[in-house]
Amino acid sequence: MSSYRSAACLLAALSTSVLTAGASLAQTTVTSPPPASFTLSNGMQVVVIPDHRTPVVTEMIWYKVGSADETPGKSGLAHFLEHLMFKGTAKHPVGEFSQTVLRVGGNENASTSVDYTNYYQRVPKEQLPTMMEFEADRMTGLVLKDENVLPERDVVLEEYNMRVANNPDARLNEQIMAALYLNHPYGRPVIGWHQEIEKLDREDALAFYRRFYAPNNAILVIAGDVDAAEIRPLVERNFGSIPAQPAIPARRVRPQEPEPAAPRTVTLADPRVEQPSMRRYYLVPSATTAAAGESAALDVLAQLMGSGSNSYLYRALVVDKPLAVSANASYSSISLDPTQFAISAAPKPGISFAEVEQAVDGVIANVAQNPIRAEDLERVKTQLIAEAIYAQDNQAVLARWYGGALTTGLSIEDIRSWPDRIRAVTAEQVRAAAQKWLQKKRSVTGYLIKDTTAAKPEEKRS
Repeated sequence: MSSYRSAACLLAALSTSVLTAGASLAQTTVTSPPPASFTLSNGMQVVVIPDHRTPVVTEMIWYKVGSADETPGKSGLAHFLEHLMFKGTAKHPVGEFSQTVLRVGGNENASTSVDYTNYYQRVPKEQLPTMMEFEADRMTGLVLKDENVLPERDVVLEEYNMRVANNPDARLNEQIMAALYLNHPYGRPVIGWHQEIEKLDREDALAFYRRFYAPNNAILVIAGDVDAAEIRPLVERNFGSIPAQPAIPARRVRPQEPEPAAPRTVTLADPRVEQPSMRRYYLVPSATTAAAGESAALDVLAQLMGSGSNSYLYRALVVDKPLAVSANASYSSISLDPTQFAISAAPKPGISFAEVEQAVDGVIANVAQNPIRAEDLERVKTQLIAEAIYAQDNQAVLARWYGGALTTGLSIEDIRSWPDRIRAVTAEQVRAAAQKWLQKKRSVTGYLIKDTTAAKPEEKRS
């Protein structure tokens, strides 16, 4: 079980526990036949992705609620409830669902992001009816007792200590996001603030569950050795009678960021730091909020600037001049609201942050002022599309692509037409994207340095 927020990749993150959010639509091109999609009378959308190579299925249910939908002062509640969803129902006691998955040779997990929470099982095809019955049951039948809730809260606090408090890199990321989002709830950590997690209780979790866990706020994605004709009766039987929650709005509306006026910086000093690093996040549009063509141009820009040894940042900071041991860029396009374009670098010994930033700014200025070379543009377009094609060999990856995109306001057609949008990106669009969105005033730069004035702290324990 996990919570996550990332400036990198949705796809790898969902199967493990990482504190991130977001992903790149650059990794969601699909060349397989289009999935079938239908909606139940209670509002639940169902997406079926056939893959008949092996008799295995992946069931994923996605709830359109994440940490950005929490009430202020209750940070971490979405992730806390994700943990508690494994604590049993009136029909199935705690542990029975997970034990059943294990007994049939399957695997399961769950994750929370800023925009959604999902649960999945990957099992032999003949076990799908059992999995679906369990999943439908816990949509409405969750039973929470203090004897289960309070120990699980301690588990979450220990997770916070392990993943954030004892991880200088994660602490810096937490502070950068808080500085980047002054008004929008993306500034809250998905796992929550420690002092607020400590106060979450059974009543908080049940209220959140009753408010957001309903069929009209869910998307069920089934990928594997199935087709829509056989899946629909099964879904109707398990989910069709669950009533919709009419109080759930059709569209989520959150406080938005004001137009950035000045760059911000954050410095985190920690005695455990061995390799100083800097990272800069720019506030940019997501695939959902961008104007036509802008998100694809940002995908291409990130690939040009920071993906691989031929990228502009790597060549400028690592190859041409020995300034850094690493240099990267990424764009988190899968997001309901404005997202981040991230640049990071780790200076070599004896090199200052100022020297590294000067080189970074030089790369950005060059891209913003001059058209991209045709051969570079074609190279990265080919890379983006090829990487996505190779990645979709896994049915679970396909299910994650569709679930993540659909819960953040995109459509099946948006996913499937992504390669065409990448192919259509021009050098001028890339230049314009760099000029418009990679302005210093839109950024927060974080510095991670070694604190030489303090003793190395003891690891925090709950």
